[in-house]
Amino acid sequence: MTTSRAPAAIDALLAILAAAPKLEGVAVIDGPAATNYTNRRRLYVGWSPGADQAVELQQQFASAGARRRDEMFSVACYAEARAGDKDMAMRRAAVFDIVAVVEECLRGSDAAPEAPTLNGTVLWCEVATGNLVQEQNQDGSLAGLQFTVSCHARI
Repeated sequence: MTTSRAPAAIDALLAILAAAPKLEGVAVIDGPAATNYTNRRRLYVGWSPGADQAVELQQQFASAGARRRDEMFSVACYAEARAGDKDMAMRRAAVFDIVAVVEECLRGSDAAPEAPTLNGTVLWCEVATGNLVQEQNQDGSLAGLQFTVSCHARI
């Protein structure tokens, strides 16, 4: 018996994103990573700047009898695109392109019918909330998109 589906769901999300051909050239990172700006396009799973937690979860009994529980949780994620120029429009477009691929990876298709369930670890998931951050300094420009992947599971 498991107390939460969150660990398995995060592992499945990481595997799905790491295998996505459209994310070639994007570093998919498990949790916070040491600062390394050599890769200009990054996607963090289980971390977002300023977030107090990697996963926020809630559980309740699924029905009378207390045999099963419903679990709802949100995984903090962060996509980032940076470059040595000041072209914010390009950074915004690049970071939204990364998150669009995440959303596409979580939609069911003939090729990946189990994608919305994170390969059977949850009942369903989706890209939910998001916040865009932008920065410019002497080193160039950065656009980051903080977002969550919200999941619903039965344990």
